[in-house]
Amino acid sequence: MGAGREMEVSLDAVRDKNMMQLKKLNTAIFPVRYNDKYYSDALSSGDFSKLAYFSDICVGAIACRLEKVEGGTVRAYIMTLGVLAPYRGLGIGTKLLSHVLDLCAKQNISEIYLHVQTNNDDAIAFYKKYGFEITETIQNYYVNITPPDCYVLTKVISGTAPKK
Repeated sequence: MGAGREMEVSLDAVRDKNMMQLKKLNTAIFPVRYNDKYYSDALSSGDFSKLAYFSDICVGAIACRLEKVEGGTVRAYIMTLGVLAPYRGLGIGTKLLSHVLDLCAKQNISEIYLHVQTNNDDAIAFYKKYGFEITETIQNYYVNITPPDCYVLTKVISGTAPKK
């Protein structure tokens, strides 16, 4: 898009053939291990899960799950959003999150939420910058990591698909 070489970030779909990239990223970034259901949900969410490449190096990912709620509406759950430490601050996480927020608006998904460990100040500040709010605290959500508590951060998405 721009002529500058500063930020050559591209997004790619999560598929069987690149699933190992997502597994390696998750191991490097997050203090928890993810099970097979996580990876199957990431695959089945289609465009709601993406890998981010910086100059052809896989450096980040977002993985979401779509959930049906009462009344037949759908909400999006961000299972993970992470960028390798040396690549943070370059707009990669923003690009991943913006992609999913745009997709939610286009598909008339009005709510998106996630869990964040209560001491993860950087992540909490990041999400608040994009309009997420702490809506709940869950005690002992995480197993084998300290602190075990998490916040639920939720964003109501105002923009829906343009009316014709």
